[in-house]
Amino acid sequence: MGYNTNPLVFGAPVRPSWLPGDRFWYRNTIPEGAEFVLVDPARRTRARAFDHERLAAALSRAADTSYGAFNLPFTQFELSSDGRSISFDARGRRWTCDVQGTRCTGEARRGDDGRRNAVVSPDGKRAAFVRDYNLWVRDLSTGAEKQLTTDGIEDFGYATNNAGWVKSDMPVVVWSPESQKIATFQHDGRAVGEMYLVETRVGHPVLEAWKYPLPGDSAIFTIHRVIIDVGAGRVIHLQMPPDPHRSSLCDHVVCGGQWADVEWSPDGSQLFFLSTSRDHQREQLRVADAATGAVRDILQETVETFFESGNGRVNWHALPASNEILWFSQRDDWGHLYLYDLTTGQLKHQITRGAWNVLQVLRIDERARTIYFLGAGREAGDPYFRKLYSVRMDGSRLTLLTPEDANHDVTWSPSGRFFVDSYSRPDVPPVTVLRDPNGRAVVPLEKADISRLLATGWTPPTPFTVKARDGRTDLYGLMYRPTGFDSTKRYPIINHHYPGPQSGSIGSRSFSAARGDARALAELGFVVVQIDGMGTPMRSKSFHAAYYGNMGDNGLPDQIAGMKELASRHPWIDLERAGIYGHSGGGFSSADAILRYPEFFKVAVSQAGNHDNRNYEDDW
Repeated sequence: MGYNTNPLVFGAPVRPSWLPGDRFWYRNTIPEGAEFVLVDPARRTRARAFDHERLAAALSRAADTSYGAFNLPFTQFELSSDGRSISFDARGRRWTCDVQGTRCTGEARRGDDGRRNAVVSPDGKRAAFVRDYNLWVRDLSTGAEKQLTTDGIEDFGYATNNAGWVKSDMPVVVWSPESQKIATFQHDGRAVGEMYLVETRVGHPVLEAWKYPLPGDSAIFTIHRVIIDVGAGRVIHLQMPPDPHRSSLCDHVVCGGQWADVEWSPDGSQLFFLSTSRDHQREQLRVADAATGAVRDILQETVETFFESGNGRVNWHALPASNEILWFSQRDDWGHLYLYDLTTGQLKHQITRGAWNVLQVLRIDERARTIYFLGAGREAGDPYFRKLYSVRMDGSRLTLLTPEDANHDVTWSPSGRFFVDSYSRPDVPPVTVLRDPNGRAVVPLEKADISRLLATGWTPPTPFTVKARDGRTDLYGLMYRPTGFDSTKRYPIINHHYPGPQSGSIGSRSFSAARGDARALAELGFVVVQIDGMGTPMRSKSFHAAYYGNMGDNGLPDQIAGMKELASRHPWIDLERAGIYGHSGGGFSSADAILRYPEFFKVAVSQAGNHDNRNYEDDW
């Protein structure tokens, strides 16, 4: 339904593109189309980035076509250093227009500038890329190329992340801050078994084969860590055994587009990294000498279930200037921050504590010894709402910076002097404001307008709370009812389920006009519910690991308990017509539901379920 509902929401989302001096621009949807807004925090100003009407007219003349002021043929642009012109790509050409909109000139669009499928160095001069299983660099000013490794082969190539179902041409590298060294690895899949898929079609079938380790296999993907001195063309092998292809945040080494658990020291002399065990139960923090490859162990944490370094973001950080390590752990049943000595690996003290969670460390001000992070569950209300906090490294001055009772999405400026805060709830549209590090509002940006959406009869989901299987633990969910809902009628109830462990059924607690299948299915005459039961994240560790080792549980007892409680409250819910559906892990759980609880669930729709986990992830 997104293609029908999203165009009826204006003033959201706000995605800042940062410029020098903390200025930024963003594309803002309005009833007429879209406008481009430029914000100057120093001057406390928000204005259109250019004269839209005059630029549209000038571009129409130059391109010999017709463009509307708020239907311009681009979504991204570059602002010149003097702020007098913008450049963008449109209709196969590169255009430059002055911000007053008096003149536009076009030229043939440049071809590949050497950045495609490459990682650019911090100084912007070189780009690292993979060719024939080896790592190369390209000079972006001259186009000259240099091969850095020579012994890469198929299934043992450099900087590749082609593991299991993951395939990418992007190199997995981290440049050192001074742009002289690259941290990467040689990815070893030589002994890994193969998976096969036969494409059935008219004519000869096509056999697809790829490397895929299975549970119980002795051979899995591993990484042989290296540091490359780019100028000297020297490959330094780290003096340690290969690591499993794992991270502390996900089942791969790349999480969210970034190589996880790797950090350079500011001077590029040391590389800090985590070694994660195959089963995610052990984390070893290490540091390598960039010149010799010598490796020293700093600290280790072992857990009985699975270790996580954060929720959607790695939260450990090396602080060489103060000879400390910021560490994240759930050892007291909640996700909190700890400070360790970098040399001895000894714990100095716990920074945050309590029955709530640190989710993501967003910024560390080492000079002020202050940490800025997203947390959840500390304030009254929905424990899933993310809020921004600051705390001193000694644990003092814990401060809530975004007090609104909502889910906060935060984007910091590169300097750390400002952040964009967009806050909303599943049933309340977003408000976006620019704030300073103390949480004070600097410039109001947008307040989403959903009047056209409401005029269609659309209604937001209804948040609710029910008890879990134990009759004590609160579970949180969303309920969707069809447009034209009639409380005198009885409606079948459908459960949209995902059992975890990396997420629950609901996903983001921010506003969304569509929310995927749940909203669309309700419009067909159902009451649809999503309940984040035990086994899902953002609550206590014991909640998250409630049925660890028993994948057949799937959190289904919580779903049934919650649906029964809702039916006892609302006579328009017909519990005799209960269904369930889900995708992947939700496909597994929905099939499990109707097989183990046929007296409750009458219908199940299973999409791409991983029904036999002996042929799935190789964590065991």
